[in-house]
Amino acid sequence: MSPDLEAVLALQAEDTIVAQLNEKMRALDSQLVALDAERRHLEESLARAKSTAEQEEKKRRELSIKVEDHKAMQERNLATLDVVRKPKEATAAMAQVDMLKKVLSEEETDLHSLSLRVHDVHQAIDGQQKLLGELDARQMEQREAHAKERAVIQKDLDAALAIRMERATHVSKGILLKYERILSRNTSHVLYALRGQACGRCDTAIPMQRRNAIAAGRAIDVCEACGVLLYATG
Repeated sequence: MSPDLEAVLALQAEDTIVAQLNEKMRALDSQLVALDAERRHLEESLARAKSTAEQEEKKRRELSIKVEDHKAMQERNLATLDVVRKPKEATAAMAQVDMLKKVLSEEETDLHSLSLRVHDVHQAIDGQQKLLGELDARQMEQREAHAKERAVIQKDLDAALAIRMERATHVSKGILLKYERILSRNTSHVLYALRGQACGRCDTAIPMQRRNAIAAGRAIDVCEACGVLLYATG
C-alpha cells in the first residue's frame, strides 16, 4: 500500500468517527428540541387559559357594574311607584319596574354563568401550572443527563477533530483537495476499492488505462459516474 493511500484511508477512518460523533450530537439535539416543544406546548396552553380568564373576568366586571346600575335604577323606579297617585303614572311606573326586573333577571343569570366560567378557567390554569411544574421537574433530570452526555460527546469530538487535522497533514495536497471536495458534498464515504473492473460504489466500469493505473497503485482516481475516489487493494 502506497503512503498516500495509507494516509488518506487513515483520514477517512477518522472522518467516519467524526461523522458518528456528529450524528450522536444531532440525535441529542433532537431530543432537546422535543423537550423544548413539549414545554412550549404547555406554556402556550397556559397562556391561552390565562388570556381566556382575563377576558371572562373583564366581562364579569363590566356586567357586575351594569347589574349594580340597574339595581339602583330599580330602587328609584320602586320609589317613584310608591309616590305616584294617578293611575296612568302608576301604570307607566309599574311597566318600568317589570321591564327592569326582567332585564336584571337575565343579567344576573348571565353573571352567574360568567362566574362559573371564570372559576372553571382558573381551575384549568391551576391544573396546567401544576403540570408545568411537574414537567420542569422531570425535564430538569433529563436536561442534566443530556448536558453531561453532550459534554462527553463534545470532548470525544474535539479529540477526533484534532486527530483528523493531524492525519490530514500526511495526505498529499492534490489527493487531499479531491478528498475534501467530495466530502463536502455530504458523502458519507469518499474512498472505495475497485471491485474487479468496476467502481466499488456504483459498479460502473472503469476505463482500462485508468483502471490499470489504480490497480498498479500509481493513482487514486475519481469515478466519473458517482464521483468517489477509487483505489486498489493488495
